[in-house]
Amino acid sequence: MKQDIKLLRKDSYSRLVQKLLEKQFVYAPVLQAGRVGYQRISSLDEMAEDFIIPDLSIKSFVFPRVEKLFSYKQNKDQVEVQDIDLDAIPHKVILGVRPCDAMGVENMAAVFEWDPEDPIFKKRVERTTIIGLSCNKADDYCFCTSIGCGPGNTKGSDILLTKMDNGDFIAEILTPKGEAVVAIAPELFKTLENPDKEKYLADVPKRFDDSRLEEQVNKAFDTEVFDEYAMRCLGCAACTYVCPICACFDIQDETKGSKGQRLRSWDSCGAKLFTLHTSGHNPRETQGARWRQRLMHKFSYMPERLGVRGCVGCGRCSRRCPVDMNIAESLSQLKVE
Repeated sequence: MKQDIKLLRKDSYSRLVQKLLEKQFVYAPVLQAGRVGYQRISSLDEMAEDFIIPDLSIKSFVFPRVEKLFSYKQNKDQVEVQDIDLDAIPHKVILGVRPCDAMGVENMAAVFEWDPEDPIFKKRVERTTIIGLSCNKADDYCFCTSIGCGPGNTKGSDILLTKMDNGDFIAEILTPKGEAVVAIAPELFKTLENPDKEKYLADVPKRFDDSRLEEQVNKAFDTEVFDEYAMRCLGCAACTYVCPICACFDIQDETKGSKGQRLRSWDSCGAKLFTLHTSGHNPRETQGARWRQRLMHKFSYMPERLGVRGCVGCGRCSRRCPVDMNIAESLSQLKVE
């Protein structure tokens, strides 16, 4: 669809959110115990205002930490399988989503909507409306502009709001789901002449030239550079769990008597157990090999197979690393000729 740009005044934004709250579940960044996270809200007043990025992304809304895939019951001669009810997945709106998080959902969709398509993920995405909020500030961990994203990037958002100095918003209506939000109260959206959102965006300097990134990562495969970077790595997988795109998972069956259920839960290719064979052999025995897999997956395998990168430059992995490993620094130093 053709992008439509409107003016949403500050008071109109409050009224729009109130109308959304009356119709469906609404989530937004909320400050609690000194941390900002996406939580369900009942009032716009609960939404955090002065933040760079929430501690966790919106990944769990479309790819929960643990979710049931199906249940089963064993009878004498057969096993009855009960699929989950896709129609029971609720509609929701997520407000204040940073552009990197919104782009993360779209990039992750390339994994789950690949062949074969994952119907549960697809339905969760279909029933999630993302109202993004451009970044007006950043910190030293942000490197979105180095990786194909940016503080005002529209990819993945249904509506992207950019806050102006007077508190009003430039509203970019990007998808049919975004149009459906506008249709709730079209009178709140006004015509906007010559919108210029760039001057309201955070300044995020480029850390490195990404034009040859895939090539550089591939050339480094047989070098010791990954072992050098991974000397500090604990294999704790914190980087995986805070990443907006990491989609590795484990499958477990929970059975009690003749009944059971199959669960999917987050996992990490950075963990030693992820590739441990029953025989005891591990094809990625060292943490360096596991760190290499993480970078190769994000910056070589995904671009080659799916046409997207597994990173949006949000910097969460570096913020949360207990031993101060910084992926942007690693990429900027990865220059193999």
